[in-house]
Amino acid sequence: MAAVPLTAFRVGVFFLALVPLGLLVQDVIGQNLGPDPGEALTEQLGLAAFQCLMATLFMTPMSRWTGWSGWIRVRRMLGLFAFFYAVAHLLGFLQFVIGWQDLWAAFTERPYIIFGSLALLLMVPLAITSTKGMMKRLGRRWKPLHRLIYPALGLAWLHFIWQARSDIGEMVIYGAIALVLLGVRVYWFGWVSLVPLRSPPRTPRTA
Repeated sequence: MAAVPLTAFRVGVFFLALVPLGLLVQDVIGQNLGPDPGEALTEQLGLAAFQCLMATLFMTPMSRWTGWSGWIRVRRMLGLFAFFYAVAHLLGFLQFVIGWQDLWAAFTERPYIIFGSLALLLMVPLAITSTKGMMKRLGRRWKPLHRLIYPALGLAWLHFIWQARSDIGEMVIYGAIALVLLGVRVYWFGWVSLVPLRSPPRTPRTA
């Protein structure tokens, strides 16, 4: 894997992340979204967001197993794709599923919407601070902040499985994979690697 040029790898991952969007565009043009195209479009955008979010968790294990840092170099891009698809999912949900009226009731009375909204809110600071400039500005606080990906992923999973009703097989598989990835991370780095915002230890003052 080390022989793969980093630029080619990043371009390949970029186009792979665009595949869900390309397939959706193809289905829209071909009118292959079924009897309720708006709802189907919204669901596919949400699933693409969840899949990209899951993919970011694979990057550290893949880097460690292969000894190649190129996996880590595409993690931020995958996170931004996850945020893009999540925002598109929200807009589609508002436009095609519940409408724009009485948003407060819609976002506070249905548990699966609450979980999804919280997941998206947690992704906002991750997207905002994803640039190299913000990494330098935040310094040691950047990495703890970006551990918000773990509760965001958990809430997104709850969002999907809560509304899946009887058809939960796919989400159960995703949940099992996520638990394995989190378990591997805990094994390697300890529970502290999952704590979202832990203040760094203070250096004791010397007399």
